[in-house]
Amino acid sequence: SNAEFHTLLPELFVCGAAFALLMADLFIDAKRRALIHFLAIAVLIAAAMITIRDMAVLSTTAFSGMFVRDLTADVLKIAVYCVTAFSFIYAKPYLQERGLFKSEFYVLCLFAVLGMMLMISAGNLTVLYLGLELVALSSYGLVGMDRDNSIASEAAMKYFVLGAIASGLLLYGMSMLYGATGSLQLESIYAAASQTESPYMFKLGVVFILAGIAFKFGAAPFHMWLPDVYQGAPTAVTAFISSAPKLSAFGMAYR
Repeated sequence: SNAEFHTLLPELFVCGAAFALLMADLFIDAKRRALIHFLAIAVLIAAAMITIRDMAVLSTTAFSGMFVRDLTADVLKIAVYCVTAFSFIYAKPYLQERGLFKSEFYVLCLFAVLGMMLMISAGNLTVLYLGLELVALSSYGLVGMDRDNSIASEAAMKYFVLGAIASGLLLYGMSMLYGATGSLQLESIYAAASQTESPYMFKLGVVFILAGIAFKFGAAPFHMWLPDVYQGAPTAVTAFISSAPKLSAFGMAYR
């Protein structure tokens, strides 16, 4: 219904704006490419205004509870916008000095922001995985943005391989939770946790999910890829992937 799409209005806006910036880059002259930087910041400001305008005091859900919007989600999303905007402000002079200023940086960051927004508002394991992979795939591209740098290429490859392993662990854990509880909804899983007929499968599924998420975000003891990736990636990229995704991880843990 229209009400459900209205609940997703910030996410829909960021998604449409990211695609619009991707298309705009085709028609903007290379000398005026800095315009993409200001447009990307404008997108974040507009998304923050949309989120604040419709800030949810009470919890509302959409698409049969798969998407949850409440005050906590809106506050975390605004924090993600602010951190990303500061990353953009730092990135512009850094990337220009090193000849790495590309509109793909802003587009990939906006798609990563979209993934973080989905993670923060996920009420279902499917939406959670969708948001997590959107952040991860965008991050792989950002880390390997400097293709002529062997260190950056090595960092991107390590990040991708270990990220793929983490995705496998995560999906395996989700399948176990579904087998033990018969649902992918977080509320239903919580309700069925104490009365499941397969408690060992449930516990093992939780362990796999925690391991997969810890791999994705570099939480100890699954942080062996972190130093190589943070060192090999451009500093502007490191500033982004080391800050904003942690807010979405907090939102995900809250759910």
